[in-house]
Amino acid sequence: MKRYDAIIIGFGKGGKTLASDMASRGLKVAVVEKSEKMYGGTCINVGCIPTKYLILEAAKNKYKNYTSFVQYKDEYRRIIENKISLISTFRKKNFDNLDSKENIEIFTGEGSFVDAHTVEVKSKDRTFNIVGDKIFINTGAQTFYPPIKGLKESSYIYDSEGIMELKELPRSLVIIGGGYIGLEYAGMYKNFGSEVTVLEGSPVFMPREDKEIAEEVKKVMQNKGIDIRLGVKVTEIDGNTVIFEKDGKKDSLSADAILVAVGRKPNTEHLKLENAGVKVDERGAIVVDERLHTTQTNIWVLGDVHGGPQFTYTSLDDYRIVKSELFGKGEYTLKDRHVIPYTVFLEPQFSRVGLTEEEAIKNGYEIKTSKMTPASPRMKISDETEGLLKVVVDAKTDKILGASLFIAQSGEVINTIALAMRTNQNYQVLRDGIYTHPTVTEILNDLFGGLELL
Repeated sequence: MKRYDAIIIGFGKGGKTLASDMASRGLKVAVVEKSEKMYGGTCINVGCIPTKYLILEAAKNKYKNYTSFVQYKDEYRRIIENKISLISTFRKKNFDNLDSKENIEIFTGEGSFVDAHTVEVKSKDRTFNIVGDKIFINTGAQTFYPPIKGLKESSYIYDSEGIMELKELPRSLVIIGGGYIGLEYAGMYKNFGSEVTVLEGSPVFMPREDKEIAEEVKKVMQNKGIDIRLGVKVTEIDGNTVIFEKDGKKDSLSADAILVAVGRKPNTEHLKLENAGVKVDERGAIVVDERLHTTQTNIWVLGDVHGGPQFTYTSLDDYRIVKSELFGKGEYTLKDRHVIPYTVFLEPQFSRVGLTEEEAIKNGYEIKTSKMTPASPRMKISDETEGLLKVVVDAKTDKILGASLFIAQSGEVINTIALAMRTNQNYQVLRDGIYTHPTVTEILNDLFGGLELL
């Protein structure tokens, strides 16, 4: 039975970065990955990289003036083939990056716990055990399937991973779930040429976001022809037909494809955590302390599987926490992580950091806000004037409490605001910043300058 200084279950961002670091320090590391199609983790294979590639390619379609659905189908097929090639390149590079290191051994198979130090690996042709002094779980999350009658039996059902493997563009698409993943796919497939309907259970669109921003997002998406229905309860799937209730009335929609996008859950089903004495919470996430230890002190968790924000960059930050403990002074923990921005790749992009106006008021802040439409020179040049921006500032201290940006390239701009918040700057730093012209970032001059008018 082989023994390692560390076993890492899962080939995600945090795990692969930790494996490389440990190996460079002379430690012997085993990396266990269930699928050869997941080398590099969710982001590279089925998450941010392929989806953002498809979103960008789909956005180009609106300029091509296709006159038939066949043209859309041919273009879609070409783009999917390109996506497959792109992801294969990324996957191979990630595998080679670890496999080329002398102290790393990669096992392709399903890993599960025998005890707190022993992991069983089930590969295609054999089952064997390996032992590790330290074990790190980095298995990510998976699609949550709601208990809807007929859902599992329907051949028209896809999750966010499976639908990207379709080489034939669906003429019509029903998306169950109006969260961030569902909305990204709605915009993508509408641009590809599909007729898209979103069925959302909540009566409120984007309920966690600023109300004014959310209303603007809905308006822009509806203007693009996306059918958004709120307060909908899906009761049954009958083949390619979605049966649902709204306002007490039954209705149905048929489609070429049905995307389930109601959320993701920690991927722990096959780990046999009970054998290692590792506990999970009521949502199935692995319980961790501020240093990402599980209930077994020699077992850590990185990434989505511990139930935190499901972003590649927070998984990378989990690696920094572990690194701080193992190879530093242990000064960095989960308690030190704050001001985490995020972007939803709609058209235009929606980005958020910190508190909304409603949240700030609820938390007892005396606030002032500024909002504006993206009417900057850069936006006018590129004809990207859709959207709305809003910032929330503490009226007593001038500290930035939050920002919501629904504008083109907001994913770049939000990082500047987050940096100012993270370093505890007053809003005047952004108001008076010197930015290159004409760029999207210079809109911060006007956005934060609007606070002076209050």
